[in-house]
Amino acid sequence: MDAGIRVPGTNLRFGLDPILGLIPGAGDAAGAVLAGWILVEAIRLGASRATVIRIAGNVAIDAAVGAVPLLGDIFDFAWKANLRNVALLERHLTAPDRAERAGRSFVLLVIVGMLVLAVGLLVLGILLARWVFRALGGA
Repeated sequence: MDAGIRVPGTNLRFGLDPILGLIPGAGDAAGAVLAGWILVEAIRLGASRATVIRIAGNVAIDAAVGAVPLLGDIFDFAWKANLRNVALLERHLTAPDRAERAGRSFVLLVIVGMLVLAVGLLVLGILLARWVFRALGGA
């Protein structure tokens, strides 16, 4: 899905995922469904909760950003969520304790990042509302 085709004369590789992304709407949804297979396999193989969350996060990021026209296609070419997810699953299978620790760190980092993003958006929203209020002559 991510690296089946090599661009001639380069080391760049891409797969079916960015090609599917060119189909408006349905392409990214189909890519997410196909990427979900790795998630199902991770659960079936008993991957840790943290590993499963990281895999699901990669699929979600790939689907969300991939849905943005043009930018999403470029992102699909570079992000390679399926290769990341297979590496996460392989790491869990070879060293489950290490993968669990790394997964917990990632989950904590994501939670902190989302909190920082939420606070930043809240502050931006307040500043924007104040600016609009002042521009309309309310102050």
